[in-house]
Amino acid sequence: MADHIDRLRAQWARELPDLDTEPMAILGRARRLTLLAGGSIEKIFAGYGLDRGEFDVISTLRRAGPPYRLTPTDLYSTLMISSGGLTHRLGRLETAGLIAREKSARDGRSLEVVLTPAGRALAEEAFRADMANEARYLAHLAPAERETLAGLLRKLLEEIEAPGGGA
Repeated sequence: MADHIDRLRAQWARELPDLDTEPMAILGRARRLTLLAGGSIEKIFAGYGLDRGEFDVISTLRRAGPPYRLTPTDLYSTLMISSGGLTHRLGRLETAGLIAREKSARDGRSLEVVLTPAGRALAEEAFRADMANEARYLAHLAPAERETLAGLLRKLLEEIEAPGGGA
């Protein structure tokens, strides 16, 4: 049964028969999966009063483990965003009482971002709901199929993330 990507590839094959569109079979589907699943993921986070970027911040702090604190540099490096983008997110999260900015115990001249108890609880609850939502998409795949798919995607990402691999 042909899917959206198969139809796109067939159109390109008709228009540019000399061009190999095999990358679309994988990367095109990965992009489409992200686009189609993204709406329901955003809806989950919105139900907790968060956007995806805000969830990324509090979940990064939660994953860091006790004492649930990181420097702003650690946060924006992990999240791969600009410091300005992080500052905006931190302001909203601080106003909501989900994070606090405190002087660093190691270096009194700098600040650390600390997940509050309310932020920790919200991060955990939203992440659990997100994982339940995403599991629905994978439910029709057998465990071995999910494992194979995850392994192949890991292998592809290792190549793309390697120095010079994505260039």
